[in-house]
Amino acid sequence: MSKMSRVRRRLPRLTGRQAAVLTVTGVLCTGTAAAALLGHPRIATTLLALLGGVIVAGVLLLFRRLATVQRAGVSAQRDLRTTVEEMQRRLVAAVERERLTAGDRHLELAEAIARVKQVTDRKAASSQLLALPREFEATVQLFQSFTPRAPMPSSGDFALNPTDLLELLHLIRTRKPRLVLELGSGTSSVWIAYVLEQTGGRLISLDHDAGYAGRTRTALAVHGLDTIAEVRDAALTPVGIDGRDYPWYDPEALADLHDIDFVLIDGPPASTGADARYPALHMIEKRLADRATIVFDDAGRPDEQAAMAAWTERFDGLTREGELLGRHAVLAFARPPALAAAFA
Repeated sequence: MSKMSRVRRRLPRLTGRQAAVLTVTGVLCTGTAAAALLGHPRIATTLLALLGGVIVAGVLLLFRRLATVQRAGVSAQRDLRTTVEEMQRRLVAAVERERLTAGDRHLELAEAIARVKQVTDRKAASSQLLALPREFEATVQLFQSFTPRAPMPSSGDFALNPTDLLELLHLIRTRKPRLVLELGSGTSSVWIAYVLEQTGGRLISLDHDAGYAGRTRTALAVHGLDTIAEVRDAALTPVGIDGRDYPWYDPEALADLHDIDFVLIDGPPASTGADARYPALHMIEKRLADRATIVFDDAGRPDEQAAMAAWTERFDGLTREGELLGRHAVLAFARPPALAAAFA
């Protein structure tokens, strides 16, 4: 095959209308140039005007084509949302039937229902098609910050997505905490450890799932970050707050921690019970530094909103910073001077 034939095969195929427009444009351009060179300014001006008209017509045709593509995209997005909602209904129904026939698997199936609902609701609400460019841009920026020493674990689903990770790591990088406490380990643990390796700091992650905690420890070791980050097994145990018991991480896992100046609340999962994350500040408030930043994941959910409202009313020095980072809410903690002296 000749070189010219290969070039022709690589060129995009033109429709008849596109070929006609290009031909007319070429003829007008040639005629305009010839008339100008031969000293016929009126003819050249006329041909130039015709060329301008052809260009305007081409632009209008392009706008029309773009409008058609946009309408098709909106229709595809609507169809995707309908499909996702139908899949959600079918999956929830199937899992519910399984739960009723297998009582000993009640907890596993409850977690599956919560996972399916969380993923599908998140995709339907945030328009996954429109979010893809944003997540791609965030991923590129994440890997520009440093070069991982091993393949990074996947983000999304229960893990923080790239947009949330990017904003969380920027917050840690700018505030430079010395001790970060993460409630719920996973992909974010590896990313946070990389940032703390640069800024100087230590990460302690608690996880109630021993298998999940083990996988996170393995990932940290593979990346050479096990001297920066530690994952502790902390089974859920009842903790009493205002006469009510909540299942929360074993407080013994926190016994040696003091002056925590950054907290990421990403657990326990909602499937473990109502108000699963409400005990967090009650259990760690005395272990916080005099000034600390608290990032609350999944802040848009009703339980999390209620928890933050109760905390800001109960704990002096705790305020909402007024900024949302993706699914995160950011709270600032500044211990009042009288209490700070008592803890000194």
